[in-house]
Amino acid sequence: MFEVSELSYCYPQSKVCAVDGIDFKINEGEIFGFLGPSGAGKSTTQKLLIKMIRDYQGEILYHGKPLHDYGNQFYEDIGVSFEMPISFSKLTAMENLEFFQRLYRKTVDVEPLLKRVGLWEHRHKKAGQYSKGMKIRLNFVRALLNDPKMLFLDEPTNGIDPVNSMILKDMIREFRSDGGTVFLTSHIMSDVDQLCDRVAFIINGKLRECDSPRNLKLKYGKRVVTVEYKEKGELLTKEFPMDDIKKDSFHQFLKTKDIETLHSGETTLEDIFIKVTGVALHG
Repeated sequence: MFEVSELSYCYPQSKVCAVDGIDFKINEGEIFGFLGPSGAGKSTTQKLLIKMIRDYQGEILYHGKPLHDYGNQFYEDIGVSFEMPISFSKLTAMENLEFFQRLYRKTVDVEPLLKRVGLWEHRHKKAGQYSKGMKIRLNFVRALLNDPKMLFLDEPTNGIDPVNSMILKDMIREFRSDGGTVFLTSHIMSDVDQLCDRVAFIINGKLRECDSPRNLKLKYGKRVVTVEYKEKGELLTKEFPMDDIKKDSFHQFLKTKDIETLHSGETTLEDIFIKVTGVALHG
């Protein structure tokens, strides 16, 4: 879908490039996670891919053709949901969607989408009266208005309750199942882990890692099994190398001890984020 080569961009009057010579590909029909701390270059990269910033160095190919060569037809292909919801506060939700529908040649019926995200009964309420979570859900529906081939989602579930968050994640998965492609940025690592086929980490404008969540967990995790067990009323922990689980001694240990829990040494994406970027996640 996208092929990025030696992509760089420096904001005017800045001595440091926000994006500094990065290379990556986004395959058609995948959810591609783009992770990094604040100020790492995530938003700038997204703006470059959606043509909000155009005077960059390097190359961006969309379907094998330079992005510079596409006109406004390009926007018929993409849907964008920014972290900060964008809507006209004095218009109702329905009026907002009808306004944006007029910008596209082809649009979808919004009723099923609004019902799915729980906003249909609030469609005639002014957007300015919406809660943050409702605005985010309205923003998500707006991103789907033109039946896009590709979605750019920036923190799509931030500030949303768990039930509606799961609904949005199900809709993102269904979009991919129907052949769509997703570029996702998020600080919620559980969402990234559940959704993304591959993830890339950017820090100080440079890419540090790009692989599937599973492969990254294997790379950064420990090949061990940790067993918690009780002995004489005390909770104890013993660690075994992964290869030891085939041995009789490990089986004997499990048979003779009062086992409480058993865990593999698989790390989490949050741990990997901290190791790769050197920055802890907050909130």
